This record gives sequence, C-alpha cells and structure tokens, in this order.
Amino acid sequence: MIILKLIGESFRFASDALRQNKLRTMLSLLGITIGIFTIIFVFSAVDSLRAKLQESIDKLGSKTVFIQKWPWGGFGDYPWWKYVNRPEPSLRDHALLKDRLEYAEGVSYEIFANERTVKYRSNSVEGAGIRAASQDFNKTWNLEFQEGRYFTENEGRAGSPVVLVGAVVAEGLFDGEPAIGKTISVMGRKLTVIGVFKKEGEDMMGMSQDKNIIMNLNFAKGIMDVESGRYDPTITVRGLEHIALDEIESEIRGAMRSIRRAKPGAEDDFALNKSTIASNQLDQMFDMVNIAGWVIGGFSILVGGFGIANIMFVSVKERTNIIGIQKSLGAKNYFILLQFLFESIALCLLGGILGLFLVYLVTLATKAGGFEITLFMDNIILGIGVSVGIGTISGFWPAYAASRLDPVEAIRS
Repeated sequence: MIILKLIGESFRFASDALRQNKLRTMLSLLGITIGIFTIIFVFSAVDSLRAKLQESIDKLGSKTVFIQKWPWGGFGDYPWWKYVNRPEPSLRDHALLKDRLEYAEGVSYEIFANERTVKYRSNSVEGAGIRAASQDFNKTWNLEFQEGRYFTENEGRAGSPVVLVGAVVAEGLFDGEPAIGKTISVMGRKLTVIGVFKKEGEDMMGMSQDKNIIMNLNFAKGIMDVESGRYDPTITVRGLEHIALDEIESEIRGAMRSIRRAKPGAEDDFALNKSTIASNQLDQMFDMVNIAGWVIGGFSILVGGFGIANIMFVSVKERTNIIGIQKSLGAKNYFILLQFLFESIALCLLGGILGLFLVYLVTLATKAGGFEITLFMDNIILGIGVSVGIGTISGFWPAYAASRLDPVEAIRS
C-alpha cells in the first residue's frame, strides 16, 4: 500500500509539472504526435487495403485451384519466356480431369470476355464482363441469387439461350423491374434471363459478379472460340473440404501431367494457381510498405524522443532544490525516479493519443471518399505502446540523474 501511495504521489507531482508548463508541454509532445500519426496512419491505410484485397482473395476459396497457362505473380523477375509457348487449358483437359479427379467437389471450364455491351430494348450497360462456364460453375464458386436460379443440367447440355446477370447489370437494364423471363441482347444474340446474383458491392480485384453475365459453355461455343487464349480459358477445381490442399494439388498435377503426356523430370506445361499465392504476394508487398512507415515515422519519433529527453533535463534542473528537500524528508531514490519517469511517459502518451485522434479524424474524412480507412484496435494498442516505450526510454536517464542527486547539494542550488 505504501508503494502504491508513493507511486500515486509521484504521478501527481508529474501532473502538476505538466499543468504548470502548458506551452512547453505542447511543444514537447508535437514530435511524438507527428511520429505516431505517421506510423499509425500508414499502418491503418495498409491494413484497410489488405483487408479489402484479402476479402476478394477469400472468394477464390481455400480449397480451389486454377489451372491456367500463366502462373500468378507477373512482376519482378518473371520468366515469361518459359510460359509463352505453353498450351491453353482445353475442353479435352477439362473432360479428362472430371473423370480422373477423386478429391474434387467440382471441375468447371471458364472463359471471360470483358468490356462488352449488353442491351435490353432502349437500355444498355457498357463495360459488362461476359463469362461462359460449364455446368459445375456453381460448385466451384459460391453463387447467391436475389432472383431466379442456376442453369439446369438439360439447359447446360443443350446449350439453351439462357443467362445469369449481376445486380448492377440488372439495375441498368431493367430499372428495378423483375428481370426473370426478360430477353437481353449479348454479342448479337438473344438470351433469356433466368437468374440475378445478389449485389456484392465494389471489389478491388474485380471478382464481384455485379457487372458480369454468365452463359452456359455449350451456348458460348456457337458465338466465340472458347479455347482461344484471348478469353483466358481456365479450369477451376474446388477440392473436397476434408482433403488437404496439398493433396488436392498433387492429384491435379499428376492428372494433368498424365493428360498432357509430360515426360518424367520435364517441367509442367501448365500453372496451378491458388489463393495462397496471391495472399503471400500481398504479404510481401505490404511488409515493405510497413517498413517504409516505420522509417518515416521513426525519424519523427526519434526527434521527438530527443526533445522529450531535453525537456526532462531542463525540468530536473528547475526542480533541483525541490528534489533536495524531498530527499532530506526521506524520499527514496525510486520515488524521485518515478516522479520524472511518469512525467516523461505522460508527455509521450499525450502526444500518442493526439496522434491517434488525428488518424481517427482522417478515417472519418475518408468515408466521404472512395476508399474508407479503418482504425483497427491493434493499431491503437501499437500507438499507445510505442508512446509509452519512447516515454520510458527518453525519460529514464534524466529521471535516474535526478534520483542520484545529493540532497545537501540539491538544496543549496
């Protein structure tokens, strides 16, 4: 109890000192405020961007593998010359994979054409994405409908002129009217709408179905070359949930090498892409941004820390005779040390809180813009922790010097 009372009294001494020197206090914490603001703002922006991108990546599915010509990660030392002569995934590859894979919940063949115009009477939607997919598309992707249904087996097999549309396409074409049963024009062909996807909102990686339309693959064969590289043909395999991703990938690789008749020891002539590749690339990119944030904000905090230490030495000098009186009345060394240490920590903590408040104001401002930044609790804790750490480091030596003063000499000063 005595120790707690002494600590409380030390804290009151520190509070009084800060109140008596308001201007000096504000100037001292300015460097800490700028440093904490810089670091936490960068981290908050990066974490918000990471969360939005990760949300998009999660749509790919943790047990989903994409068989494509090109591996993901087309930057840096990307050996494109190794992949340019690879064959595109074909309908033959898809048909044989469906028969051979035991760990697959669904295997779909997909192509995509972007920036197309879709029409209904006098209304049109420009920049729509057209996707053609085989029957298993609803097994390899999570589809939710606000109207209608998915293709039936008979519709897919017969290549019926039916189509699924995204929410934004439906809004642009039908002005809020029911979409089911209406006939739209796509690439010069008439198709009947049988389903409308639920609205997903903006997607930073373009994986939202809001502005897409989906037709069955057998119908698409009549209007485009579904094996052409310009449509980015992809075979999507979603594995069974109880099977490890490595086992699913290994089975796919073995089956594809057998289908392509790859010789033992020869490199694969296909790429197996998965969500973990994109996640790892994001982690590497954002780690570099975080380091940049630490460097930029670190210089400001370093300068602020020196400023705090300087002010604390001045504060010790001003109160030297008071320290002497306290020690002559029986104050212990740790009492004097805590008194100045608490003052230093309080200065840095005030600066850190002010920096966090500025970040919070920025997050409110970004809500009016296109990209919303969120101040996560982890970043708040980090800001407070850095403030306390800098306060402890900056204030320790002045506080230690004060605690070692000789009481007689201190009173005489």
